[in-house]
Amino acid sequence: MTSASSTLPSFAELGLPEVLVSALERRGISSPFPIQAACLPDLLTGRDVLGRGQTGSGKTLAFGLPLLTRIAGAPAAPKRPTALILVPTRELAMQVQDALAPLGRTLGLHAKTVVGGMSMTKQIQALRRGVDLLVATPGRLTDLIERGACSLQDVRITVLDEADHMCDLGFMPAVSALLDMIPNDGQRMLFSATLDGDVDKLVRRYLHNPVTHSVSPAASPVETMDHHIFIVDRAQKHDVIAEVAGREGRTIMFVRTKHGVDSLAKRLARVGVRVGALHGGKTQAARTRTLAEFREGKVGVLIATDVAARGIHVDDVTLVVHVDPAADHKDYLHRAGRTARAGERGTVATLVAHNEVRNAERMMRRAGVNAQRSRVAVGDDTLIRITGAQAPSGIPVEVEPEPRPRPRGHRPGGAGRDRRPGGGRYGERREGRAGSSGRYGEHRDGEARQGGQRHEGHGGGPRRDDRPNRRPENRRPRETAQ
Repeated sequence: MTSASSTLPSFAELGLPEVLVSALERRGISSPFPIQAACLPDLLTGRDVLGRGQTGSGKTLAFGLPLLTRIAGAPAAPKRPTALILVPTRELAMQVQDALAPLGRTLGLHAKTVVGGMSMTKQIQALRRGVDLLVATPGRLTDLIERGACSLQDVRITVLDEADHMCDLGFMPAVSALLDMIPNDGQRMLFSATLDGDVDKLVRRYLHNPVTHSVSPAASPVETMDHHIFIVDRAQKHDVIAEVAGREGRTIMFVRTKHGVDSLAKRLARVGVRVGALHGGKTQAARTRTLAEFREGKVGVLIATDVAARGIHVDDVTLVVHVDPAADHKDYLHRAGRTARAGERGTVATLVAHNEVRNAERMMRRAGVNAQRSRVAVGDDTLIRITGAQAPSGIPVEVEPEPRPRPRGHRPGGAGRDRRPGGGRYGERREGRAGSSGRYGEHRDGEARQGGQRHEGHGGGPRRDDRPNRRPENRRPRETAQ
């Protein structure tokens, strides 16, 4: 990682202890990014801070470095963490843990991630031993507190990361309940892409005379990001996707539903593209393994639902593809933010049918994005020039089966079930009216459209594995999978 500006003060000049400065240098981080340089002086003195910065701006270290500095030397008591970072998703929790835990160890601090889908027993054991920094999602932390495994009475520093996303997912009541358990005289930090609506309510209720640091306007697109709208005939959409997936370099493709992710992953594997699939229906072990393989380059394409839009922080992602258009301009920007990170360039492409162009352009105007519109087809020069598309090998890739998680209390079917997406030259059979056969002999049978639920086929709202605990008091709490 390099400096965003040579005029910024060094980490040492900002007041970080030498042991942390050395640890950062060993990781190749020699100079701060603007949001880090802006926030550190205030946070190191204990002030409450509102931080607003575009994705990839370096906000994790902006709040993490002063947090670690300020809690060093004060060992935590059993079950009573000293600092708390609340995040909306498991993936983001793990990313924050990966960024801060090694730095914390240099100061003798122990960090623990508390999320669903992982062993609650191990989390309880870690809390009993004493945890200095707790990185948690609201639902699992609530469960642990209700079981008597954790208390927030000793928390001196609290961070709300991606507060707007937590509010969007319906966590406002759970977050408020947790903040009510924390002593009122501690330091509070809130980081968010926007500071309106429910986020503003949190600020006014829980932060004390905060100073605001913003390195860009709200919902601002990254300047090193190129945006494109690709108009594709429905009959060719999956063929185009397959050739884009066959490109060199890291690619993330966003699909609206869990079924859509799995279906596309299987289809691409059949034509020779090695992919990873990520959504809330996967076990935590599978999600962790998939992200690791993508980070290490074992798979070049990651197919994900919006659960991953704010939680994936992988360097060198050069292309983001909206296979299904984003639900709104905020989701568009957060999906797009997986590329063009840390000053690198990146490309974002949205695939639309002819009748979807107007809605896509309207959404991008709200996002402040100026997208170039192009009609593309399989093998044409525009597609190749912009994305580096190339035909996949056609040699099927074996996909290792994984055990399906057994959801607690979840009933299959209902509003979240989507229709099977269409096929094509690189596609699978589509049910509907008769059509022509594809290049590899797969039959194309119509134009069934994929379902439109925003939150992974559950009809909106937070996923069950990330919802706050709402069980009746007379029932013993069961482990959730947040």
